[in-house]
Amino acid sequence: MAYDQKADKGQLQRFWTNYFNIEKAIYEQLLENPDEVVTGTVKELADKYKVDVMTMTGFLDGINDSLKEQNPIEEMEEDTPVNLGFDKELLYKNMVDAKADWLYELPAWDKIFTPERKKELYLEQKKSGTVVKGPKIGRNDPCPCGSGKKYKHCCGR
Repeated sequence: MAYDQKADKGQLQRFWTNYFNIEKAIYEQLLENPDEVVTGTVKELADKYKVDVMTMTGFLDGINDSLKEQNPIEEMEEDTPVNLGFDKELLYKNMVDAKADWLYELPAWDKIFTPERKKELYLEQKKSGTVVKGPKIGRNDPCPCGSGKKYKHCCGR
């Protein structure tokens, strides 16, 4: 449904807007008591958060990489037992990585991390995606393989 290529763009936009609002509401509830590990079947959690099973499955898929113990997303059914025991720092970083500012800027994070710690986590996540290239080897530089030859006469051919 969410990735239907034939769907009307307006319809998809409404779908995602609705989903992000639901997701935000669930995270607000989870972050109120971040050390509590919420458990139950997929259906029980859907009922607890007042969403349908498909939406809960999407939520579980989204939070799965932030959980201390991941859920079996691929073979999950309504009666599959799942947990929402998340690693707070990892969840925050994953929200930053997903560019989900409506989630990592939730006021509930202020009760969990200091502003300084939130900034540190934000910067750690941003830096983790930065590729740092090594110094460029000039054609007349010694070859890095250790042969003693110039790069242009060795590995640079």
